[in-house]
Amino acid sequence: MPPRRRVPVASGRAAVERWRQAGDEAGREDLATAVRYALEELATVAPGRSVEVRVPPFGAVQCVAGTTHTRGTPPNVVETDAQTWLEVATGALSWDGAWDAGSLRVSGHRADLTAYFPLV
Repeated sequence: MPPRRRVPVASGRAAVERWRQAGDEAGREDLATAVRYALEELATVAPGRSVEVRVPPFGAVQCVAGTTHTRGTPPNVVETDAQTWLEVATGALSWDGAWDAGSLRVSGHRADLTAYFPLV
C-alpha cells in the first residue's frame, strides 16, 4: 500500500523547482515542501519500513521493504540536512558524493539507498 501523500504532487514539484532556482536562498516554506515531497517520493518508490530517513526539522519517512522495527531507534537510519537531501534527491549530488563529504549520517546494513536516486 503506497504511503498517504500530505504534499500534493504538483505543489511538491513546484517547490522543488523553486528550490533548484533559488538554491541556498530558497524560502523556508519552499524548502520544507520540497523536502517533504522528496521524502514522500522515496516512500512511494521504495515502500516498506526497514529504513528510516530523517531530514530534521522537516520530516522523516520509513521506506524499503524488509524487516521492520516497532520501538526505539530503528537499526537502519539515514539522516541529513535539507540541502543535501534535495541535492541527492534531484541528482545534483550523488549518494557517494554526499557520503564522502560527510553530509550523510548512515547506520545499518540496509541504509544504502543509492539505487533509488535521483527521485525527482
